[in-house]
Amino acid sequence: MLECRELSFHYRRADPGETPDFCFDLALAPGECLAVQGPSGGGKSTLLSLIAGFLDPSSGWLSWQGDAWHDLPPWQRPLTTVFQEHNLFEHLPVWANVGLGLAPDLKLDAAAHRRIRDGLEGVGLGGLHDRLPDALSGGQRQRVALLRALLREQPLLLLDEPFSGLDSDNRQHLWRLVREQQRRGVAVLLVSHDSEDIRALADRRLSLIEGRLTT
Repeated sequence: MLECRELSFHYRRADPGETPDFCFDLALAPGECLAVQGPSGGGKSTLLSLIAGFLDPSSGWLSWQGDAWHDLPPWQRPLTTVFQEHNLFEHLPVWANVGLGLAPDLKLDAAAHRRIRDGLEGVGLGGLHDRLPDALSGGQRQRVALLRALLREQPLLLLDEPFSGLDSDNRQHLWRLVREQQRRGVAVLLVSHDSEDIRALADRRLSLIEGRLTT
């Protein structure tokens, strides 16, 4: 289980009143999808960044399955994150972008290459193995990004508006991939402003208002 207890953060700004003091409390069980809603600038991405280790909390408790994460760097945390955009390396072909989820140095054996090929087939991108990202549509790019995240096989998946701007077919395809991960026991924390995404995936939802999570 993911636990955040009084996990606090404040951005240092010229005007201290520009942003609230954030303080997050939540619990997320394996196989569950928790959706977080709130206005732009309200702290949704801040919450994900604290969990992922991209930001350091000023105080509070953060743990997975009872083990504290406070001193763990991002690359040692058992999670993966998919953002709305800027997910892919533009100079790398599709297979290499996906392969980074298996080996950051891209030293891939034959079994890893098979997993990449099978994964691309599974998300309808089998013919795009060698294409560069700028030759893909928005929906195709997001499928590549999500596939890379899923191949890492981490128990926690953070989704930051990953379906925004996609057409209905692409969104439903990605929803199916996420639901499959939930059935395998992956915990999903979804940040989204879209009620359709939340209805399709979320077991629970919380609202982020003035720096606090509420039901």
